[in-house]
Formats: sequence, structure tokens, C-alpha cells
Amino acid sequence: MRLFKTAVAVTLCLSAASVQAAGLRLVKVQSDGAEPLQIAVWSPCAAPAGEVKLPTTTLPGTADCPVAGDKLPLILISHGFGGSFTGHHDTAETLADAGFVVVAVNHPVDTGAGDMSRADTLAALVERSADIKRAIDYMLGAWPDRSKLDPGRIGFFGFSRGGYTGLVVAGANPDIRKATAFCDVPYRKPSCEELQRNEIPSQAVVHDLRVKAMAIADPAFGPLFDRDALKDVTIPTQLWASELSGEDGITEINPGYVMAINQELPVKTDYHVVRNAGHFVFLVPCSATLAAKRPKICTDRPGFDRVAFHKELNADILAFFRKQLDVHQP
Repeated sequence: MRLFKTAVAVTLCLSAASVQAAGLRLVKVQSDGAEPLQIAVWSPCAAPAGEVKLPTTTLPGTADCPVAGDKLPLILISHGFGGSFTGHHDTAETLADAGFVVVAVNHPVDTGAGDMSRADTLAALVERSADIKRAIDYMLGAWPDRSKLDPGRIGFFGFSRGGYTGLVVAGANPDIRKATAFCDVPYRKPSCEELQRNEIPSQAVVHDLRVKAMAIADPAFGPLFDRDALKDVTIPTQLWASELSGEDGITEINPGYVMAINQELPVKTDYHVVRNAGHFVFLVPCSATLAAKRPKICTDRPGFDRVAFHKELNADILAFFRKQLDVHQP
């Protein structure tokens, strides 16, 4: 778990992996009684390629570029523990270049761009799916370019805890009490104390039937989902698993958990096992400087090429959403 926490700094400093242009704007979504939700919106852009400078990194794109096209499909992206909207920016750029509007959220409960004090509590298991619903509500209801979206074509991509989030959004009902499976480790998380005191959050997880297809990678908290918990997840699903995630020292993830989810889902998934790969290969490739600072996150197994893998990953995710959301190639 401690290794996983280094992702807090990493996802705020990841290097650009794409030279394609896409429109990019940052939005803070306000909701009554809820913490503001920071989102990044990538969109098709007809203007020349440029760069968008953020406080900790620079991304390829064109700031506030007018949205090109109409009846555009929408994809939501959910990061892992301690991550942020930058962690999968190459996937967002690939989709936006292909005619999708993409929204990546910073989940307030466990983003490295904010307060991590509640990240190891049970709150993360119930609040994340509500964040996705809030983001969709904003994009379809208050976003200035909402008329350019097709509300019938919405998809989702999530990594790690973001994969867990996708399952919940799609209809899964996790048994939060089973999170005790992650308590028999040297670092005892606050969530374990909550479970011991029977302090299960009263807030229900949120499903959103507007999401019509999802791609998820190394979903976390696998033991919380049995066949009954997954019975209502019936949307088309692309599922990615890293072969060696169990060697990364992350209690929430191992290949067996992902395999079990694949077997228990009521739909046949588009299932991919990434050979010779650890959990963090799904994060955008690191710069040389960052790799020197964060070798455990950025350094892959001998012979594994993360840059080449991301070209394959992004192409497969794009093809999946084009097929499942009936998006024709321009």
C-alpha cells in the first residue's frame, strides 16, 4: 500500500506521450453540499497543436479550443489511488483526436492533487461513483457546449480504484464489509478500524445507467465483488489485467482478483492479460527525469516497452468504444 502512495506525486508530473492535438480545458464543478469536483475536459479541436501548461506539468493540446463536431460521444476517466486527471492523458488525447469528448476527474477523496487524509477510509468506496454521476450531470446539463454531446453515447475508462469505480457505476453492489480482506498487512488502514467498529458508510453507492460501455484496467477491491454483486453489470466491458501486479506490493490488486471478476461478470468481456507487466504500466509513460525520481512506479520489467504498449492500449480502447458506442471513424 505504501508503494501505491507514491502515485500521488507521479500522476501530477507525468510526461506527455502523444503529439496529437486536442482541446483541453479545466473546470471546477460546484454542487450543493458537496466538495468541488475538479475535472479536465479534452475535446476534438480544429486549431493547431499547442501546449497547455499546468502547475506541475505541460500537456500537449490547445487551451480552450472550440469544440469541433456535433453529436459527440462522451467518455469519463477515473484515476487510481492518489492519482489525478493527468495519469491517463494520452488515452484522453487519443480519444479526443478521434472525435470523443473526454472528462477525467480528480476524485476529492483520494486524489494526489488534494487532501489525502480520507484516502484510506471507507469513504472512497462509496463517494467515487457519485463523483462520476456529478461529472456526467455537469457535462449534459451545465457545460456550455452540452448541445454538441450525444447523451445516448457515454462510456467510461478506469484504472485500479478507477476500475472499481466503473464496476459500481455500471451496476455492481460491492460488499464493503469484505474489505477486511485487506487488513491483514503491516500497515493497518483507517478503513480497518472503521470496519472493526462497524462504521459502514450510510451513503449508498451510485449507479448511472447513462454509461453504455466501459473499459477498466486492474480494478481494485476484487474480493468485494461476487457473482451476486456483479449480476446487474450488463454493459459491454473491456477488461485489462497486468500479469505481475501481485508483485507490486499493492494489497488491493492481484491478477487473481481480476480473473475472478472476469469469470463472475454476467457479460462476456473483451479480456486482455498484459504479459510481463506490473500494475503501473497503465499509467502514461514517465519522462526520464521522473523515472529517475520514481523508479518503482516508472520502471517496468526487463523487455517491457511502456511506450509501445500504450500505443496498443489506446488503439484497443478507441476501437472498443467506437464499436460499442457506434462511433464511425472520420
